[in-house]
Amino acid sequence: MDRGSDKHSPMRDDQLKHETEGLVRAGHSTHAEEWKDPEPSGEDQPDSDLVPDGTMHGATPAGTTPDDIEGRAELAGYLGKDCYPMVREQVINLAMDRQAPDRVVDLVRRLPSGREFHNVNEIWIAVGGGVESERF
Repeated sequence: MDRGSDKHSPMRDDQLKHETEGLVRAGHSTHAEEWKDPEPSGEDQPDSDLVPDGTMHGATPAGTTPDDIEGRAELAGYLGKDCYPMVREQVINLAMDRQAPDRVVDLVRRLPSGREFHNVNEIWIAVGGGVESERF
């Protein structure tokens, strides 16, 4: 069985997964001792940010905006990729079942009826989102 790792044994992969599971699920430090937590940025260092100064130079392909990239990623996060093809009603139900925020549910409610969608990109285009004009 291929577990996608070429640097550790499957048993070591499971051990590492177990060790980090609490941190991943909690979204914050799980250390009982404060000294084990990573230190924040120093006073003379900038805070880390996904989009420093609100710009994404080189990260937004032609035909998209940063909002398109974030919106499509959020939509994909709630819909997943193992549920296609789907029609409008199935997309709405799936978003609600997976407890998507109201903005995502409202977005998929704008989908046209009577059409089958094969991936999140087709859904994003149908609700008016921008996509890459050139794909490599």
